[in-house]
Amino acid sequence: MTRPISHDRPGTQRARPRLDPRPEPRLEARLRAGLRGEVRFDRFTRGLYSTDASIYQVEPLGVVFPESAGDVRRAVELAGEYGTSVIVRGAGTSQSGQSIGRGVILDTSRGLDGVLDFDPAARRVVVEPGLVLDRLNAFLRPHGLFFPIDVATASRATLGGMAGNNSAGSRSVRYGHMVEHVRGIEAVLADGRRAEFRCGAPPGAAPADSLATDMRALYRREAGELARRVPDVPRHVAGYALHRLGREGAGLSDLLVGSEGTLALFTALELDLQPIPAVRALGVCRFDGTAEALAAVPAIVALEPTAVELFDATVLGLAARMPSFERVLRQLGEDGRRKPRDILVVEFADDDPERVSASLSRLESALGGVAVGVTRAESTTFQARIWAMRKAGLSISMSQPAERKPLAFIEDCAIPLERLPEWYRRLTEIIDRHATHAVWYAHASVGCLHVRPALDLRDGDDVERLRAIAVDAFTLAGELGGSHSGEHGDGWIRSEFLEPMLGKRLVSAFGEVKRRFDPEARLNPGKIVDPPRMNEPSLLRARYGLETRKLPTALDWEKWGGFSPAVDMCNNNGTCLKRSPGVMCPSFRATSDERHSTRGRANALRLALSGQLGEDPWTSPELYEAMDLCLGCKACRRECPTGVDMARMKVEFLHRLRAERPLSPRERALAYLPRYAPLASRVAPLVNLRNRIPALARLGERLGGLAADRPLPRWSSRPFSAPSPPSAEPARRPRVALFVDTFTRYFEPEIARAAVRVLGRAGWRVEEASAAGRPLCCGRTFLNAGLVEEARVELDRTVRALSRFVADGVPVVGLEPSCLLTLRDELPALDPGPAAAEVASGVRLLTEWLVESGALARLDLAPLPVRRVRVHGHCHEKAFGADGPTLEVLRAIPELEVDPIPAGCCGMAGSFGYETEHADISRRVAELELLPAVRALQADEWLVANGTSCRHQVADLSDAHGRHVVTVLDAANPG
Repeated sequence: MTRPISHDRPGTQRARPRLDPRPEPRLEARLRAGLRGEVRFDRFTRGLYSTDASIYQVEPLGVVFPESAGDVRRAVELAGEYGTSVIVRGAGTSQSGQSIGRGVILDTSRGLDGVLDFDPAARRVVVEPGLVLDRLNAFLRPHGLFFPIDVATASRATLGGMAGNNSAGSRSVRYGHMVEHVRGIEAVLADGRRAEFRCGAPPGAAPADSLATDMRALYRREAGELARRVPDVPRHVAGYALHRLGREGAGLSDLLVGSEGTLALFTALELDLQPIPAVRALGVCRFDGTAEALAAVPAIVALEPTAVELFDATVLGLAARMPSFERVLRQLGEDGRRKPRDILVVEFADDDPERVSASLSRLESALGGVAVGVTRAESTTFQARIWAMRKAGLSISMSQPAERKPLAFIEDCAIPLERLPEWYRRLTEIIDRHATHAVWYAHASVGCLHVRPALDLRDGDDVERLRAIAVDAFTLAGELGGSHSGEHGDGWIRSEFLEPMLGKRLVSAFGEVKRRFDPEARLNPGKIVDPPRMNEPSLLRARYGLETRKLPTALDWEKWGGFSPAVDMCNNNGTCLKRSPGVMCPSFRATSDERHSTRGRANALRLALSGQLGEDPWTSPELYEAMDLCLGCKACRRECPTGVDMARMKVEFLHRLRAERPLSPRERALAYLPRYAPLASRVAPLVNLRNRIPALARLGERLGGLAADRPLPRWSSRPFSAPSPPSAEPARRPRVALFVDTFTRYFEPEIARAAVRVLGRAGWRVEEASAAGRPLCCGRTFLNAGLVEEARVELDRTVRALSRFVADGVPVVGLEPSCLLTLRDELPALDPGPAAAEVASGVRLLTEWLVESGALARLDLAPLPVRRVRVHGHCHEKAFGADGPTLEVLRAIPELEVDPIPAGCCGMAGSFGYETEHADISRRVAELELLPAVRALQADEWLVANGTSCRHQVADLSDAHGRHVVTVLDAANPG
């Protein structure tokens, strides 16, 4: 039986706390007056910043977004005047609780993210702490350089956070830790003074020189104890790095790196860079078990690879369920038809291709008779897919919808390589003894395996298991000569165990370090020095709990065990915070605001479900603000490694909102468009006057909230209706059913007519999928408004109409991705019946069907009058992996270059871009990649975009014209 967490005495559970509505108003006012950067003390922002990727949740006083080193200094000074602590934060992906606390949080990721100086000849760069690693490497790539500490969270990890943790990453067997690449640090001390710390620098001005003198004296005093107690392993970041001060050329930057923001706040970092190797290749080695894989590691490391990464069978089994990783696993021989094997991913890098190839051959020879097989990955595309799966390892391990989740608390132990098999065997015994299981993955090359036991911290017994497993595991790590902190740092999760590993004397010395730098314990208190117990109930996120009763929901959430568990799938790993080209998350990429990320929305829903936003959270303006900018692109459904489906969650939120807040006239008009479309098309010239008469557009903006400067889609006076088949058409021709959506039928009917022509030329007899009365509809517009019951009505009609075709084996194809894929995605969530399931699995986009059925080969395609097409994939196509067939279809056209645009969402998202309050953000999303690519189109290039929203966005914001792929096929197959 599950025992609740006891907060006060056995058998009791404190009522769930709520966020304080307004703490420290005087400090807030003075920060606003004294800083250039934004200051937020509202309860919602504090709620979002109360968590990171750890098991903890602590509400801060407020959040500051500094825009300069001066802002950091002033924030520290003002916080000191009010006796308030300061916690610095980058991406908020800490797994140990380093980036949360009860004071003022400084988020450096928005305003302190620049490159300050760069000397390519010296291989040196100076950066601000909020700069993301991937963005730095993109800046360095044209110069043939990179920063080699390649953490799994590189798409959002900030350099300041990496320095605070002393991060390492997958290639540390070659490149070491962060500390070995930090040449100097500019920082703000606890009293607000500025200081510079550089490796090997002579004594300079106070305060840095006096601190250096004191720290070197402390090192000399404790040198013997440090030599006796510090583990001799490649990965060790526990406590303060006093032991490094004995190295030749060491400076206080060696001590500050890895100090977790407890000694000083970084405002600039001087970094050493490395040349990018000309050639990289992977050998993916399969084993029958984890023990066999780990036993092979010393022999592999002797071959001098740049990385050796482990995936255990559990992680691979979870990855096989994810659309993002199905293809790469098939390429590796893991097709899901049998239990996955453990694998070691081994990388070799060099400037000489022959040496890399020879290293792969030596690997194959060394593992002969040991490994089941070795797969070579020498193409950059194949390697990128493998590394993407590795970097998602943390989130993959968390992706199983179960009450017990694999948690990070013993995941950072670093063990001597020769003792890894013993570590695996004995730690597995410990985990088994505590009646749970674990996943194993990550850095085999340096003995730092991320081991995550599965626990449910809402269960008081599992909270006790958390501590018991930690004690046993850390004791075993020490016995084997290892460290309990290899790269993720101590934080709240491991700081209390410093004394058992390093001894009372060194822990006391760490206290001296802290007091010398920060005598009043203002900087990130409770980390490394004077920590709480790791399972202190007042710190655990699980103390809030999510609503455990069955919530009445409009959609089916049983796959996750309910709506609350679906929300709780977000583990705060921050994949949605990436800024690089891609789909997820368009609103965050345009705003750089945590509130408008998938993680921010999931945390907002968590706050609501745990009662922290009040009794009626569904109508809270904070939750509405977070959900409002979700464009429903569904990218998170595919790109989030834990499969958070925020688009579906928004539908559920809007449905609940409708019970309290009725539709506005604009929302009603947009939602019910499929119902009145037949009438509107009859008076199309009258309705279209709005686009021709500015006064009408301005009136529409004032009364209806539709942006006057955006032309609305033009209604057609000749909506699509299927032509009668020619009387001479042979009855034996195979049938195909064409599902024509509302938007194609009434706004762009020429696309449906082109589809009829193309299918006919391919030898098929086209029948329109229809029903008595009005045309069929997927219900998309109703879902976008939260009108789930109205959507269900439309989908019931559509299922009945399409089922007849599906039952007869007649293919059903559609043209508009957002509509057709609603049948594949939302339909089963609205109708769990067998007929709906058959329709959902049976419908295809036209491009998918042309490829799958072989019908593409029947088209006699001729060259086009253009040399190349640039292809912008619709978000929903990408989310379902349906964008590939469009490229394949186009590549069947002779003499045509086909080039996909590496862009995310276009920003239109149905009616989103037309709405006055969203028009600006819609443009900003489009300007991220799509519009610059469109403006670069040449006269002999066409743009292909299958989404109606995408085509209208391009037409409205540029001089270009997008084409549906079927119109391109029509042009290439004139008949």
